[in-house]
Amino acid sequence: MAFEMYGMLAGNVSALTGEYVKPAYGGEKEVFLKKVVTPIYSTIAKEVERSKRQKGNHSQWRNYDDLNEYFWSADCFRLGWPMRADADFFSQPLNPPDERNESTSRADKQKGKVNFVELRSFWHIFRSFDRMWNFFILALQIMVILAWSEGGSLGNIFDPLVFKETLSIFITSSILNLGQATVDIIFNWRARRTMEFAVKLRYVLKFTLAALWVVLLPVTYAYTWENPKGIIRAIKHWFGNGQDHPSLFVIAVVVYLAPSMLAAVLFVFPILRRKLEGSDFKPMRLIMWWSQPRLFVGRGMHESAFSLFMYTMFWVALLLTKLVFSYYVEIKPLVVPTKDIMKFPITHFQWHEFFPRAKGNIGVVIALWAPIILVYFMDTQIWYTIFSTLLGGIYGAFQRLGEIRTLGMLRSRFDSIPFALNDCLVPVEASGARRKRGLKSYLHNRSNEMKNADKEKLAARFAQMWNEIVSSFREEDLIDNREKELLLVPYVADQGLDVMQWPPFLLASMVPIAVDMAKDSNGKDRDLKKRLENDYYFRCAIKECYASFKNIINDLVQGEQEKGVINIIFVEVEKCIAEDKVITDLNMNSLPDLYNKFVELVKFLKKNDDKDRVYVIKIFQDMLEIVTRDIMEDQLPSIVESSHGGSYRRTEGTTTWDQEYQLFQPSGAIKFPLQFTDAWTEKVNRLELLLTVKESAMDVPSNLEARRRLTFFTNSLFMDMPEAPKVRNMLSFSALTPYYNEHVLFSIKELEEENEDGVSTLFYLQKIYPDEWKNFQERVGWKEEPNENEELKEDLRLWASYRGQTLTRTVRGMMYYRKALVLEAFLDMAKHEDLMEGYKAAESISAEEWKSLFAQCEALADMKFTYVVSCQQYGNDKRSALPNAQDILQLMRTYPSLRVAYIDEVEDRVGEKKIETAYYSTLVKVALTKDSESADPVQTLDQVIYRIKLPGPALLGEGKPENQNHAIIFTRGEGLQTIDMNQDNYMEEALKMRNLLQEFLTEHGVRHPSILGVREHIFTGSVSSLAWFMSNQEHSFVTIGQRLLANPLKVRFHYGHPDVFDRLFHLTRGGVSKASRSINLSEDIFAGYNSTLRGGNVTHHEYVQVGKGRDVGLNQISKFEAKVANGNGEQTLSRDIYRLGHRFDFFRMLSCYFTTVGFYFSTLLTVVTVYVFLYGRLYLALSGLEEGLSTQRKFSHNHALQVALASQSLVQLGFLMALPMMMEIGLEKGFGKALSEFIMMNLQLASVFFTFSLGTKTHYYGRMLLHGGAQYRSTGRGFVVFHAKFGENYRLYSRSHFVKGIELMILLIVYELFGQSYRSTIAYIFVTFSMWFLVLTWLFAPFLFNPSGFEWAKILDDWSDWNKWISNRGGIGVSPEKSWESWWEIEQEHLKYSGTIGIFVEIILSLRFFIYQYGLVYHLNITQNNKSILVYLISWLVILVALLIMKAVSVGRRRFSANFQLFFRLLKFLIFVSFAAILVVSIVLLHMTIRDILVCFLAFLPTGWGILLIAQACKPLVRLVGLWGSVRALARAYEVIMGVLLFTPITVLAWFPFVSEFQTRMLFNQAFSRGLQISRILGGQKKEQASRNID
Repeated sequence: MAFEMYGMLAGNVSALTGEYVKPAYGGEKEVFLKKVVTPIYSTIAKEVERSKRQKGNHSQWRNYDDLNEYFWSADCFRLGWPMRADADFFSQPLNPPDERNESTSRADKQKGKVNFVELRSFWHIFRSFDRMWNFFILALQIMVILAWSEGGSLGNIFDPLVFKETLSIFITSSILNLGQATVDIIFNWRARRTMEFAVKLRYVLKFTLAALWVVLLPVTYAYTWENPKGIIRAIKHWFGNGQDHPSLFVIAVVVYLAPSMLAAVLFVFPILRRKLEGSDFKPMRLIMWWSQPRLFVGRGMHESAFSLFMYTMFWVALLLTKLVFSYYVEIKPLVVPTKDIMKFPITHFQWHEFFPRAKGNIGVVIALWAPIILVYFMDTQIWYTIFSTLLGGIYGAFQRLGEIRTLGMLRSRFDSIPFALNDCLVPVEASGARRKRGLKSYLHNRSNEMKNADKEKLAARFAQMWNEIVSSFREEDLIDNREKELLLVPYVADQGLDVMQWPPFLLASMVPIAVDMAKDSNGKDRDLKKRLENDYYFRCAIKECYASFKNIINDLVQGEQEKGVINIIFVEVEKCIAEDKVITDLNMNSLPDLYNKFVELVKFLKKNDDKDRVYVIKIFQDMLEIVTRDIMEDQLPSIVESSHGGSYRRTEGTTTWDQEYQLFQPSGAIKFPLQFTDAWTEKVNRLELLLTVKESAMDVPSNLEARRRLTFFTNSLFMDMPEAPKVRNMLSFSALTPYYNEHVLFSIKELEEENEDGVSTLFYLQKIYPDEWKNFQERVGWKEEPNENEELKEDLRLWASYRGQTLTRTVRGMMYYRKALVLEAFLDMAKHEDLMEGYKAAESISAEEWKSLFAQCEALADMKFTYVVSCQQYGNDKRSALPNAQDILQLMRTYPSLRVAYIDEVEDRVGEKKIETAYYSTLVKVALTKDSESADPVQTLDQVIYRIKLPGPALLGEGKPENQNHAIIFTRGEGLQTIDMNQDNYMEEALKMRNLLQEFLTEHGVRHPSILGVREHIFTGSVSSLAWFMSNQEHSFVTIGQRLLANPLKVRFHYGHPDVFDRLFHLTRGGVSKASRSINLSEDIFAGYNSTLRGGNVTHHEYVQVGKGRDVGLNQISKFEAKVANGNGEQTLSRDIYRLGHRFDFFRMLSCYFTTVGFYFSTLLTVVTVYVFLYGRLYLALSGLEEGLSTQRKFSHNHALQVALASQSLVQLGFLMALPMMMEIGLEKGFGKALSEFIMMNLQLASVFFTFSLGTKTHYYGRMLLHGGAQYRSTGRGFVVFHAKFGENYRLYSRSHFVKGIELMILLIVYELFGQSYRSTIAYIFVTFSMWFLVLTWLFAPFLFNPSGFEWAKILDDWSDWNKWISNRGGIGVSPEKSWESWWEIEQEHLKYSGTIGIFVEIILSLRFFIYQYGLVYHLNITQNNKSILVYLISWLVILVALLIMKAVSVGRRRFSANFQLFFRLLKFLIFVSFAAILVVSIVLLHMTIRDILVCFLAFLPTGWGILLIAQACKPLVRLVGLWGSVRALARAYEVIMGVLLFTPITVLAWFPFVSEFQTRMLFNQAFSRGLQISRILGGQKKEQASRNID
């Protein structure tokens, strides 16, 4: 191909044809698409079809990674050019064995997996992070050896014998290495065909060497002992009892550790490691061959020495703390009880013991140590949370987070905000100049060094930006008109004032206060002076008010005599001001009269009506009289004399001068009305605010969201961010949003449609956002219902949609980028006079020069920013005339620069008769002019820009990443921000995008960033308590969590969609989304993995925030967490995690583990610890071992076990989640607020929510690793205030929570029944409190967090609905929501695709349910202490009889209930009588007790469930035998029992009305605190309607 290209460019002649070189594929239409792209696409499509048939097993089909990595090797050249159709790349294996015919040879050529095989196994956790597990296992071995030694002191390690024992860790290490080498070979077996010989040789040599060390190290170790014991003695005996040779073992250890020593040296010098790994020099490649496969990824990822030092210190401190705690609190306290237990063997058992002669009570030791060992491996996650919280908080404080967090703090620092904004958001004028930053800049700017022109520019730029932010608040209805006026600063600075004009909300009420203080001063100015000196804004308000008063008077007065008088008065006043004698020399008692007259004047000026001229003259005369006769009475003679001289010939004692000549009376004396400009109007309005607003404006803005945004924006201006370049010099960028079929814009019908409680979405929004609703009504002039007013209806739809998680909200937010760039371009390009006129004028004035400037700004913004929404269904929706398509088109009309990409399906004619479907990636924009010549009746309102033909349907893998990948080619620029459908943006944050993009040009460590992470604000936290918990949890993750991941841990990846990608970097390295089906379910984080593996650098920046919506109902949250847990299960199997685990250094690998899949594995271990503890206790209690221990030796719940369970409780109750939340809330809102929120959260049962979430994560992560079947779960993004039916909750949580909760409850009951005689109840309660809490939470949390969950009417409806569902028969086409049978079949679907190992493990795990029966039957009175195995076998006979009776009844119902109804009833009666007789005989003759009956239930119910689970796992075999119907009947019986068990307590609680009230208050407390009466939402509107109907 390369030779052909060269020949065509050079004009060479072919040696074969003698003609010019021509392309192999040429001359035909779309030839490259058909001959090159389509064959590769078809291969991928076939693999995807195989993946659908084999959902659980990724090893059976090639995903995108396999097909991509095929082209990394020399094998790809076998494709040939032109490509050979029979190449192994295009081969597909034959699935059914009976189809193996003459095509077998072709099928065998199929290459299979490439470089890695995603086998479904828990062993991936060990395989990917083997160094971590080796470390923890070896550390545990050392601690056990030291604790077992005499005294258990750490100093014992210096004892020769103890030290020699600790050296055995090298043997353990060699065994673990052998296990790793074996697992590598097993897991990569399916990729053997694609492996190079060097890679195969590496695997074989690693296995051989590991096996050699497993032999060599124990043998040499045996010869270090004179009198060895146990296995060491046996080894020495096998190899001959020769002389001791300790030196042999030392030499062997040194040689064994040589590679690790070399790795340690390279670890200390990361620059050397980077050079070695990145080198293609053959000797270097040979050196690195052992540790690094030759791949394009995972090379040279090591960070700088400083970063290495930082995260190494973090982990060294953490691991030391963890190991010391584990040793002294968990391991050491267990040793003495263990020794005691092993000394006294127990021979008396309470069941049939299969191993009565086992030495050392090994069963007891295992039951005691197992939970401790699990906690030992899990609690590193706890320590990570503690350390990350502390360090994240310190980092946040250094980044100046939370410096401005209240309106009071904002007011106190507002005077420095214009300078900070200038430093951050205004480019440096001179090219190459650098601006001073930080404190020096602030002091420099505040000093007199700043020129007056610079001050004017600074004030003008600040005014334009600040006012655009305030205007956006008004457009979003966060503030009302009055608040807007109080927040605005003048667009056009008044040059004549010579004073900084601050927003009126800072100066409100200060002028009236000053007037009152002056009036009450009585000639003493001490208080007024003190206030002036201490309050900067008080001083500014008085200065500005006086200067404005002077300017307005001078502008209005035109007569010469009047001007003379006015000038003399002002000169005299300013003389008093200069001499500081205003209060002492002037009479301030009449100042309020002057103030009132001036207020009247300002009001007349605002009206500017010629009819008011007489009143204006009168006001001027009154003001002059007040000044001359009252305020300045002592200075009056001089004023009169100098003003009038003798020209007015005043007759002494007869008339005054103003009577003889009435000032301001002549027609030209006062200029009124005026020709108003925008600047003059703005000036008068502002002056009126300063004079008339008497109440304090401390609560402006009153809206909480507006306050939060203002305080964050102003705070961010003091944070460290790059300097902003000019718009023409900034990096260009695009935003990309994938959209499927979510809400674009709420329709009026959707807004007014009521739910079952009579609550419409619009009514709900009006109550949740009451202040924003009032602001909206004020903005649009809402007076009555908009029945016929289409414009008002459209405004209403927009208002509601901007408060939901809709595409409209996202598009509006993203288009703020363009608006911000237009403003910034204007500020960059405007001349001084244009700048002084203001940006508002540029938008409105029609002059050609202004139009040209504004057009240039818009063109520049369009060059720098593109927004593409990838609406994959838009073409089909448009053809179907669906409302979504119309709404998207309306969005394009509103925002003409918006671009929409979609996949267009078109019927193309091929040849004369054949028609086939063709697929195109299409980009459209709004057609500003309708094309009258278009023949297409549909395509008239949008216009195609690009249209690219595809080889077939684009969505082969996961939908969302495929949707992004098809549209990414339509984006432009160096940056790409991936924005999800539930996100929002803000005007003030868009202004900082230039700064953020500059981060790409800054080195962070040793490389430039490839992904810029930004923080998110969760805007759905106010809807309910659950939404509040979720938003706090999410907020702490996207702030304090990611802050630490980025620096110092250097393992931040990509979580969610506000991050900005280096577009060119990622387009050339696989894109921003991996899309393989199932394995890339969490497509976001794989972009981060891919970026890091390919030499990228992911950073996090907290000076920018993006809004994000989250799920707000328990069912939505659970579906989301299930999706994330499934995604993490798939990540565990992925090649990306394996490569990161092996290519990172040890400490960075720890960071990677505990912040990705390790978090979910630790969560799984938390729940497994509960199971292991309780089953261990069950074993001890039922076998009689615990009673034997308590009588022979003091043995109760020791301290170590209590600590282990307390560690588990920390995770379970959500305290680990609460730590980062508390720290981040403390940083951003104050630690007092953090404490109060923590208390409120727990009062609203946050612990219940977190404990319930623990079950969700555990179930879906564990099932995913075991069986697979991951799928995208659509959660919906609506407003959840509806009641979920009992049946819906049952279907969602039955297997994940209810079954497990009932199992744990039975364990706890059995534990209580058979231990109370020899164990105190207090100790039992202490140890098992968290477990009872777990049980009750898993069983009843869905109903506790369900709105109206305890209302009697709802309970009755739920019961009838559930009964109908449980009794409905399934069948083809019957949905799981309609029939229990359909749901039950789908619930087992994961077993259908599970592999043999998965089925085997499922059966082994199911055997635990038989333990109950085995242990409990020996505790029945009826057995009379008989310990024979026959007792257990007879119990199985009882189960068999019960199952046969059930089968007989089932068959009888099917065959006889119609024709032989009487006979069938008689049969059932006989069965009942027989059962009653057997029960009576057992009670009378065999002395069966009520307790025995309870114990029988506890014994046989779990057994039946175990049988069910095994039958489901062996479904094909059970179907073959013909017992599947019986299994289904048994399963239905169990479902009914579980349903009744759950429903009964809910029904009982529903009898008490206060329970429902408590639940409502608990669920919606946040809304209550904001003035929402949720009872009106849940029931009130129906009453209103009823009353209207009566009327």
